[in-house]
Amino acid sequence: MNIILLGPPGAGKGTQSAGLVERHGMRQLSTGDMLRAAVKAGTPVGLRAKEVMERGELVSDEIVSDLIDAELAAMTPETGAIFDGYPRTAAQAEALDDILARNGRSLAHVIELEVDEDALVERITGRFSCGNCGALYHDTANPPRNPGVCDTCGSTEFKRRPDDNEETVRTRMAEYRAKTAPILPGYEARGIVTRIDGMGPIDTVARQIDAILAS
Repeated sequence: MNIILLGPPGAGKGTQSAGLVERHGMRQLSTGDMLRAAVKAGTPVGLRAKEVMERGELVSDEIVSDLIDAELAAMTPETGAIFDGYPRTAAQAEALDDILARNGRSLAHVIELEVDEDALVERITGRFSCGNCGALYHDTANPPRNPGVCDTCGSTEFKRRPDDNEETVRTRMAEYRAKTAPILPGYEARGIVTRIDGMGPIDTVARQIDAILAS
C-alpha cells in the first residue's frame, strides 16, 4: 500500500509516519531525509543534488523524482511507501504517478491532516526540548513535572528551535495552502482523498489512519 500524508509543518506527519512504520512495516520516504542520505552516500543522484545545493540552488523536480524512483526500485514489493513532503506541486504529482507505474505500484490513499491555524501556532510556538537528552516538552500540553528540570535526565538546559515562532508558522501555512491546492483536485477526482483532524490526540489520529488503510 502506497499513501501520501499531507499537512503543514507541525500537523504531525512525522509522528504518524513513524507509527505507520512501526505498526505496518511501511517505509517513510521523506525527500529531505533521502536527499541528505544520498549526498552523504555519494550516490549518482546524491552527487547531482550536491552540485546543485553547493551552487545555492533548489534541487530540481527531476532529481527528486530520480531519488524516489531509485528508493522504490530498491524496496521489496510488499513494503508500502509513505510519501512525506512529496508531491508538493501538480507536476510532481504527475511525476509520482509515472514513478509508481514503473515500479508496479499505485497510490491507495491521500490523507490530509487538517489543522486549525491558531491552534497550530500555539502547538508549535510552545514546544521545546531538553538541551542534553532531546526529550520533548510543551509549555501547556506537556511541561516538565518539575519546572525547569528535565523528567528524563534531570538537566536544566532547554532549547527552542529559532523558527518556532508565529510569523514563520503562518508563512509556512500560507505556503502549504498555495502548494497543496493544485494537487488535491486530481486526487479527489480519483476518490482517494480523506481528511482527518490532525489536531486530535496522537493515538486518535493513528486509529483514524489505520481505519482508512483498512477500508
